[in-house]
Amino acid sequence: MSGHSHWAGIKHKKEITDKKRAKVFSKSLKLISAAAHGEPNPDFNPRLRTAVAKAREVGVPTDTIERAIKRAADPSEKLEELLFEAYGPGGAAIIVEVLSDNRNRAVQEIKTILRDHGGKWAESGSVQWAFEAADGGRAAKFPQEIPDKEERQKLANLLEALEENDDVQNVYTNIILS
Repeated sequence: MSGHSHWAGIKHKKEITDKKRAKVFSKSLKLISAAAHGEPNPDFNPRLRTAVAKAREVGVPTDTIERAIKRAADPSEKLEELLFEAYGPGGAAIIVEVLSDNRNRAVQEIKTILRDHGGKWAESGSVQWAFEAADGGRAAKFPQEIPDKEERQKLANLLEALEENDDVQNVYTNIILS
């Protein structure tokens, strides 16, 4: 009867939820550190105030948020905001917002994900025209659908792989995936 203990089942479920929670916490704390870089007081920094509010929504503890703000004052901890543009399967326009402490590593990771999932790196400015600012993010100006089911699945796999990367904050596409 090995492997059938009640605790083993709980342990495996808890491990999965803890990994998901850790990824969300990590992304939230990186965002806070980047926002706090210039002004560490949320009363005078609206971007930091928004990042803290989003972190509290997902349940990040207050002391952890405060440590992330203090860490932003450390000159060795410099996070860089990067914006990558790409085309995915079916001609999908993709914008990837990245927050990383190492630009070269982030570029190579994103390029590898794109290559492995049928995407193509795009020059700066070649995709941004298809998006407009909306609700603190981006929205497609001209949303489209991909009629081919296989291409839609390839795009969904690409977007999922991008979002799983620890440095990726947001991924936007002009394709409707419903």
